[in-house]
Amino acid sequence: MPRKARKAALRRETRETRIEVELQLDGSGRSRVECADAFLKHMLETLARFAGFDLRAKASGDDAHHISEDLAITLGRALRQALGDAAIRRIGSALVPMDEALTQVAVDLVDRPFCDAPVPGEQFVHFLRSLAIEGRFTLHVQVLRGSDAHHVVEATFKALGLALREAVTPVAGEIRSTKGRPTLGPSRSRSS
Repeated sequence: MPRKARKAALRRETRETRIEVELQLDGSGRSRVECADAFLKHMLETLARFAGFDLRAKASGDDAHHISEDLAITLGRALRQALGDAAIRRIGSALVPMDEALTQVAVDLVDRPFCDAPVPGEQFVHFLRSLAIEGRFTLHVQVLRGSDAHHVVEATFKALGLALREAVTPVAGEIRSTKGRPTLGPSRSRSS
């Protein structure tokens, strides 16, 4: 039986930004990113290539901070939507060198949002945090060495792409956690 396509298309419009994201998890690493920030554009293309995702993103807004944040929010939500409830490997990690830089990234796509990403530049710290929180996954970044901020950030995005590629790999089974799927409903209290 063929597997359901794992993709999402989302739009986010605020008074500050207009964002469109189309994401296909089982892609070939193709991307088309329209964004005024050339380095952010390059990082999104790098992430898609190393993750093997097909990504189309279009972003405009009043300033670089808002565009970066809202792109991360929308991309995180698209990732979560594209994953659906299918069983996946869930955990992925990668160690990536780039010249003098060496970074390690680990992810757990288990619906427990957390981010520790001490990369250079507040813009990319905030981007990675927003991506993890909205994607509802755990993200750890370790910068093992590196003096060139560009190299450290790019190695981080490459490692994140490789870690996500591993984590989204489909596996046999029906649950992502040993806890099973949580059941949400009204709380019930016992009378004494």
